[in-house]
Amino acid sequence: MREKKFNAALALEDGTFVEGFGFGSEGYVEGELVFNTSMTGYVEALTDPSYAGQILMMTYPLIGNYGVSEEDFESDGIKVEGFVVRELCREPSNWRCKKGLDEFLKEYSKPGIEGVDTRAFTKKTRVYGAMKAVLWYGDYDREKMLKRAVEQPSIMEIDLVDKVCVREPKRIEADGKYEVVLVDCGIKNSIIRQLLKRRINLTVVPFNYPASKIRELSPDGIFISNGPGDPLRVKSTIETIRELAGEFPMAGICLGNQLVALALGGKTFKLKFGHRGSNQPVKDFETGRVFISSQNHGFAVDDKSLEGTGLEVTQLNLNDMTVEGMRHRDYPLITVQYHPEAGPGPHDTYFFFDNFYRLIKEYR
Repeated sequence: MREKKFNAALALEDGTFVEGFGFGSEGYVEGELVFNTSMTGYVEALTDPSYAGQILMMTYPLIGNYGVSEEDFESDGIKVEGFVVRELCREPSNWRCKKGLDEFLKEYSKPGIEGVDTRAFTKKTRVYGAMKAVLWYGDYDREKMLKRAVEQPSIMEIDLVDKVCVREPKRIEADGKYEVVLVDCGIKNSIIRQLLKRRINLTVVPFNYPASKIRELSPDGIFISNGPGDPLRVKSTIETIRELAGEFPMAGICLGNQLVALALGGKTFKLKFGHRGSNQPVKDFETGRVFISSQNHGFAVDDKSLEGTGLEVTQLNLNDMTVEGMRHRDYPLITVQYHPEAGPGPHDTYFFFDNFYRLIKEYR
């Protein structure tokens, strides 16, 4: 029996080059290669806008066994640049399944590669950090791939938020008594669902919506969403937060946490390989409790830079002691770095949305 011929390849900026078998749509993509340690939730990850500009690799060896259901989408479609797995399940079995991963990637013209030693790539990333990469499914050119893996811009040089946010304000009614302006930097559907469950009416606005126009909406609160890329590149949102902080109750998640810190005078830095998975331990200083959280970020807030900003750290990641939550000493403002809405992951931290609701109620 003849062996199957390689028809896809993956190249890294350090010169690493491996061949494998393609699935999804034939094509060439560039991006930062990152790994996610979740055993499930690949549909949520693929559709998470925070992965824009990145090639996603799953560490769990078999991906696709329960197929794809639109109920699990975190946006209007796939946002990753490409997908890397050890083994693709081509015959999924689940009562919710509507299609397989191969068909799913084809629908959005995204390439994938299987047959890659994802464990080795994960270990390399943990030692040397996240690297620029090229994935090519089709008639690939090794030399071109290795060249572009080096020459492509880093994720710190690309504006990504404007590619995944709404273009015009959008109203979402929850038949509630509180009005919140949600600044969309790449919002996940699960965040919107959690806010609607608490009967908070939403006006979703683009990341660059001016502070003056937000004031005209007379909101009861402002919510800053998650999103992709380097927070330092989202200058318009930073300016909006700086102008409105203290004027309205405010909350931020993930990128929103970083943008709040920058707006009030803090600093951020790029993590070596980021936190992406559903099992990150977070300790809350106020209660002393440890929560297991869902995370997806490559940047973090520098805790030493918060002196004089009015911000104080409320939660820490127990793996590397990075900032996972903040509040302001004088303003009605709370943030978290992890994803309290899960999607996927544990539901330990849903209480963040209750805290935001209480903040609005007490302030208004």
